[in-house]
Amino acid sequence: METVPIQLPGGTTTPVRLFAGPDHEHETRRDASRAVVVIVPGLGIPAGYYEPFAQAITEHGFDAAICELAGQGDSRPRPGPDSTYGYHEIVATHFPAVAEVVRERFPDSTPYLLGHSMGGQLGVLYAARIRGRLGGLILVASGTPYYRHHGGIRGPGLWLGSTAMSLTAAVAGFWPGDRIDVAGFGRQSRVLISDWARLARTGRFEPAGADIDYEERVGRLTLPVLSITIEGDDLTPVASAQHLLEKLPAADVARWHNPRALGHNGWIRDNDDTVAKIVAWLRDR
Repeated sequence: METVPIQLPGGTTTPVRLFAGPDHEHETRRDASRAVVVIVPGLGIPAGYYEPFAQAITEHGFDAAICELAGQGDSRPRPGPDSTYGYHEIVATHFPAVAEVVRERFPDSTPYLLGHSMGGQLGVLYAARIRGRLGGLILVASGTPYYRHHGGIRGPGLWLGSTAMSLTAAVAGFWPGDRIDVAGFGRQSRVLISDWARLARTGRFEPAGADIDYEERVGRLTLPVLSITIEGDDLTPVASAQHLLEKLPAADVARWHNPRALGHNGWIRDNDDTVAKIVAWLRDR
């Protein structure tokens, strides 16, 4: 594994982890059909937790990379009152910096973005900005938090909880997830939490500072998409994942439900069947 630090606006430094497949360990070989799987973590999950998953991908002959979301894991500094990044800045500024590192290391590999949970939401918005420069999207345990697509008491709870979180973050200047543990979100930028909360209440991608109509752009995407849901995942039930896919009517969508009760995060380490499905899908591209 190689680690390349990148400097983001506002003084944030975050690493990109790079994993070369067997043929790329010592030299770059031209292989038009080769893929590099770029993993975007879920909110509150450090990039290092995905290292075994990335390594498993490379064992099947592909390259892999993991980005660290700003303020998480090995990224510094931690979010505070000066942190003003949200969905838009991440996909418009942070992700292009990650993509440049990946492109320099694997210049002849086609990038496929794998997003987990919020990472999938961000991946969809990034794809909408760059359109034809991704081979496809892989969404694992990823949907929207829109309260109407979460059953039972969880739906109203999401509406109320997201509102309370947004207000708390606005007052504190950041989301104090290191002191208030809600869904393992961790300490986060107030803008990021506000964007997430707006999506939970309205079901629409309308991030602060947007310079494009993300909903309209997402609706025009035609790239291949693999959506994987996981049995026992209370944070991303099938209806939540389906709501995200409904925003992609022109995309070439494949769906697979992992019947093993691994929950929202268990598939990352107990990954054989999920990796096998992703590898088979990539080889069909």
